[in-house]
Amino acid sequence: MHTLPVENWLFLLGDDPAASRKNADESAFRPVRVPHDWAVELDFDPTASSGTGYLPGGIGWYRAHVSLAQLGVAGVEHLRLVFSGVYKNADVWVNGYHLGGRPNGWVEFSFDLTEIVGYAPDDDLVIAVRVDRRDLADCRWYNGTGITRRVTLEAHGAVSVAEHGSMLTTTSTDSGVAVVDLMQTVVNHSLQPQRVVVAHTLTTAEGRTVASREHRLDLAAGERAELTSTERVGEPQLWSDEHPHLHRWTTTVTSADGVELDRRVEVVGLRTFALDPDHGFSINGEPRLLKGVCLHEDAGNLGVAVPTEVWLRRLLTLREAGCNAVRMAHNPHAPELYDLCDLLGFFVIDEAFDEWENPKNKWWQGHNVYPPKHEGYAHDYPAWHERDLVAMIEVNKLHPSVIAWSIGNEIDYPNDPYANPLFAEMTGNNDANKPAAERAYDPSRPDTRRLTTLANELIDIVRRTDPSRPVTLAAAFPELSSRTGLLDRLDLIGYNYKEHLYADDHPRFPDQPLVGSENGHGWAEWRAVVDQEFVAGQFLWTGIDYLGETHGWPSHGSPAGLMTTAGFPKERWHLRRSWWSEEPVVRLASRPIADGEDWQRPFGRDWVGTDEVEVAVFTNADSIEVTCGGEPVDLVFDETRGHHLGRAVPASGALRVVAGSGDEQLTDELVSAGAPASLRVTMWSAPDDLAPLVADVAGVSDVHQLLCEVVDDQGRPAVTGAGSGPSDPSEDHEPVVTVEVEGAELLGLDSGNLSDTTAYREPWRRTHHGRLAVYVRGAGTVRLNALDQVVTVTVGQ
Repeated sequence: MHTLPVENWLFLLGDDPAASRKNADESAFRPVRVPHDWAVELDFDPTASSGTGYLPGGIGWYRAHVSLAQLGVAGVEHLRLVFSGVYKNADVWVNGYHLGGRPNGWVEFSFDLTEIVGYAPDDDLVIAVRVDRRDLADCRWYNGTGITRRVTLEAHGAVSVAEHGSMLTTTSTDSGVAVVDLMQTVVNHSLQPQRVVVAHTLTTAEGRTVASREHRLDLAAGERAELTSTERVGEPQLWSDEHPHLHRWTTTVTSADGVELDRRVEVVGLRTFALDPDHGFSINGEPRLLKGVCLHEDAGNLGVAVPTEVWLRRLLTLREAGCNAVRMAHNPHAPELYDLCDLLGFFVIDEAFDEWENPKNKWWQGHNVYPPKHEGYAHDYPAWHERDLVAMIEVNKLHPSVIAWSIGNEIDYPNDPYANPLFAEMTGNNDANKPAAERAYDPSRPDTRRLTTLANELIDIVRRTDPSRPVTLAAAFPELSSRTGLLDRLDLIGYNYKEHLYADDHPRFPDQPLVGSENGHGWAEWRAVVDQEFVAGQFLWTGIDYLGETHGWPSHGSPAGLMTTAGFPKERWHLRRSWWSEEPVVRLASRPIADGEDWQRPFGRDWVGTDEVEVAVFTNADSIEVTCGGEPVDLVFDETRGHHLGRAVPASGALRVVAGSGDEQLTDELVSAGAPASLRVTMWSAPDDLAPLVADVAGVSDVHQLLCEVVDDQGRPAVTGAGSGPSDPSEDHEPVVTVEVEGAELLGLDSGNLSDTTAYREPWRRTHHGRLAVYVRGAGTVRLNALDQVVTVTVGQ
């Protein structure tokens, strides 16, 4: 198999029916690089949908020209065009032939171009794609707009491995031997019978062959054959979160006269896992707690066209906090993210749907602000759900990181839209400020019992497609759903925000494991996992802030994450690290003393003023001692928040903590910083030992991340005036950073301030809490102007 990425495209924002023609006028088009998200290039618009981040959509056209000579089509018997995801309502033409499309913007789809290429009058293969996203309230979070994932052309010889035709299942890892079942489908694309040899080799990352086998086949024209074998691998390098060893499964198809017809290399992992109803999750027989986060796909100013390097930095930061699992909320994600989860050792729950046949409420004027809109995937579910669910599984089934398939998120949300006469009034996770009529039982609404029928159909589809992994869903209202049969056939029961039900419901489902599929950040939610062995783990909502699902203008995103959209850890990241990490942790933080709920008063690192402030110590150490200006500070462990609390006055001097963990001592300090004096710029890079593996497994896109921090004249993080309270939409006290680029391409700037409505395309932005991320692609010179100074950085050379 020869694969050619199709990255360079022309783009037109607007509708031009003639753009489907091979010789269409392209004078109004501009060059873009795919993956591409056009919505983040536009202005924020308060008349758009709050649910999807106040960013417009519309109709757009893409065109690409591919040289058949460059593809090397000589001897090719089969040519396939593969889209990893187009959001959404894609229609595709090649050389003017309409091939079809896909409404779903989150799944892979492909087309056979073999016949069309045979009609090509010249060397130019022209691909045209129309994207229609006029329904802006189509989701409850931001999904981007455009060809948001990679596009490839695959060329095959007369006989090849079928599309998604490989499956590897590790059935045992006992006694120092891994027993591996290999299944592969090969297909004869030609009009002639073929005699071939199909050779398999399984090798370690270092290139050591651990298993090999040959199959000799006679295939009739157009025939498909399924090959199976069981291999025993001695002293295997097993995949796990702690040791994510990967193997390569290479398949070579050779003709009877020795000509290579196809070669496919697939990255796989050898591992077994179990979800036990009484003892939770284990990998290769070793118990693990799933310390997970839910993730949406966007990365702030980059939209959902997120480069591999950006996801790598984000995942490494999550792993540093002790995270070992990711729930793909609430749709299949880009292929590079799964590759990185394989490489870094994250367990993955892959999720197909957020709604089934009936639409959920879409908040387009702010959260729970009536009336809602009802656009979205439910429109296409009846016709497409089986193909879309199968597509998710087929595309991701080889990933060792994937441990479960989720068929839905909060499908059972009360009165949204399903209802049930068992409850006169049903209150869900976010119903507090809804009108009473929207929470009361209404017999005219669809009956929740219908959900059980739909769930059973989806469960059967999953089990037919991949019987090796459990089926789950994330229940929003298990008080009811556990009594209507919705959970009865699941292999893994997921509860969203219902930790108080774990103990009572475990005996009711004695043969089914239980996991917190979506959880709050509190100490009680974590103790519900730690103190109850039968709970497999938790998945925080969320790991990273995301666009959309906001409470109203000017905010255009959700601040629910451990990290900002710019990839900077918040103080709650440090607190979580003190609970999750196996490494010693100590961190000081402070906040003003004020009334209000805990989540409304986040901690920060400012240490200025003459007023007494609340101080916190986040640590997993055995002993701690805190002083302020050399004087001891009294602390108490807050059982409701999971950290130590005290009070001190910054003007009294530096705040210092000494923590002991075994023979190791840890320290942290807060000192009074000065006014902003300069901008410190660091170019992020992957660890040296990891970078080549990432390039090999997931691929890279030559994107550089410049991390900026405002510092005082002593080089300490400066007091920018932002404080540690809620974001000020203007933040006029924050310095402005302007960026000029020569030679390279500026992809954008992101401070993580979800209330800053400066257009993402602008080459300037204010910092947020003194920080800013700048993304640049290619080689060149970057000049950052801030505080009447210029910092020059050379990238890509």
